[in-house]
This record gives sequence, C-alpha cells and structure tokens, in this order.
Amino acid sequence: MRERIASLISNILNPFLIGLVLILLLSFKSTPSALDAVKWSLISVAASILPVFGVIFCLVRNQKLENIFINVRRQRTKIYLLASVCAGVGCIILSYLEAPKELVATFVAGLLAVVVFMFVNFLWKISLHTALIAASVTVLIILYGSIAAVTVVLVPLLGWARIELKHHSLAQVAAGALLSTVIIVVVFFLFGLV
Repeated sequence: MRERIASLISNILNPFLIGLVLILLLSFKSTPSALDAVKWSLISVAASILPVFGVIFCLVRNQKLENIFINVRRQRTKIYLLASVCAGVGCIILSYLEAPKELVATFVAGLLAVVVFMFVNFLWKISLHTALIAASVTVLIILYGSIAAVTVVLVPLLGWARIELKHHSLAQVAAGALLSTVIIVVVFFLFGLV
C-alpha cells in the first residue's frame, strides 16, 4: 500500500505536470489579461516541456529508455543536454519577445539548474522530481507570498515518495530540493524579483 501511494504521489507530482502548472501560474500572475497569459503559456510550454517530453516519449516507445521519468542515471545525460538547449532557446525567445520578467527569470533559473544537474549527473543521481517541486514552491512563495507557503508540504511528501520507491536516497532528494531552491532565489534576486 505504501508503494502504491508513493507511486501515485510521484506520478501526480511529476516534473512535466509541475512545470506546466508553474508556467500557467506564472503567466496568469505576470500578465494583465487572460489572453496574454495564454499566449505566454503556449510559447513557454512549446519551448520547454513539449520538445523534452516528445523526445522522451519517442525514446520510451522505441525502448531506448526504461520509462518517461528516466530512473537510470546514465540515460539522463542526453536528456539533460536536450533540456539545456530547450531552456536556452526558451530564454532567447522569451527575452526577444519581451516576456514578463518572472517567466524569463524562471527560464534562466531552469537553464542554470539543468546545466548544474547535468554535471552532477556524471557522478551522482540527483532527484529531479524534488528539485522541480522545491523550485516551483520557491517561485510561488516569492510571487504569491505567504498564501503559497502551504505548498511547502509537497516537498517532503514527494521526497518521501521518491525514497519509498527506491529511486533516490535521502541525500539525493535533499540535494535536489536545496540546490534548486538556491538557484531560484539567486536568479530571482538578480532579476530584482526578491
């Protein structure tokens, strides 16, 4: 039963879905109209989530990867490289189109995190699930204030799930959450958003 609950939590709070929700919340928070929010959401998702998910889906379908969440460390390197290219292109597109500062800052932080995690991955497997949920919670607290603090409970909950499923150790979960949080705070500070 514990494993089924952990699997459910891990699948619901997966990086693709959390990334999508974060992009939507950022777009609606940082734009004056719903139409603008939809526009920036579509551009952001097209530049980041769709290409990475599409490639991973094709690789899983052709049995080049075990599953969509890539639990084998050696299989992550090419996906990190793809994600860094997508994040870099996303930064350029959003900057060129004069996207809201919050979205650009998030893409810059995402690019930095992916590059750092890619180098960490050469030696050690770090938890992307907890990294993305911790980063998202940090962004929400910065932008929405104390009302978003309730989302903090998602970090240990997802961390427990990843450990329970034996995909990560406590150190890998904690490192992912801590490193991504620091990256968000530093980048948002440099953008004048903290």
